[in-house]
Amino acid sequence: MVCNPGTGKLVLIAAAKEESPLRTFAEVGRKVGFNKVSFAMNAGMFDEQGRPIGLAIADSREKHAVNRRKGGGNFHLMPNGVFLVRKSGEAAIVSTSGYARSDNIETATQSGPMLVIDGKIHPAFESDGASRLIRNGVGVRSERALFVISQEPVSFGKFARFFRDALKTPNALYLDGSVSSLWDSANGRQDSHVPLGPILVVFKPEASTPDP
Repeated sequence: MVCNPGTGKLVLIAAAKEESPLRTFAEVGRKVGFNKVSFAMNAGMFDEQGRPIGLAIADSREKHAVNRRKGGGNFHLMPNGVFLVRKSGEAAIVSTSGYARSDNIETATQSGPMLVIDGKIHPAFESDGASRLIRNGVGVRSERALFVISQEPVSFGKFARFFRDALKTPNALYLDGSVSSLWDSANGRQDSHVPLGPILVVFKPEASTPDP
């Protein structure tokens, strides 16, 4: 399923160390207004308390610093990357190694691995590997974001090819595959099967932005 923000404002809901995370779409809706949301999706990997383990910028405030450490798991399957939205509304995906802090970034979330890197599939992916999960991710084409959640379990390779070949996004970033969740207001869908961490919210074009 492809979710296109269109002209809707995109924000990140993420908790800093001193803040309490919002772990469900219902909690997010109570905070920002249920009738304002076009769609929302889990936005990257997190710790047991629901706080981001990588870069998180919300309303131009850094909630967690960029994570350049090595390690195991999907987050550290290099290259990983950063999805960001500038104050102009332009979106981009950059590798973590190419990320540089800027006052011009309004929203950012770090995750991994990259799915598509400058038009090429991540080199660690098999064409259609044995690991199959419901997965979600984000790609950027012409400085606009396109979000995807699979409708059935899918391999990394097949998921990445959808971004490259069907959506024509030269860069795409994996968000998750164990907790992949979608809130799709128009179709009455609000997944609630697991507690979430950072959440990307897209507002209806006519809706106001959430209160600070």
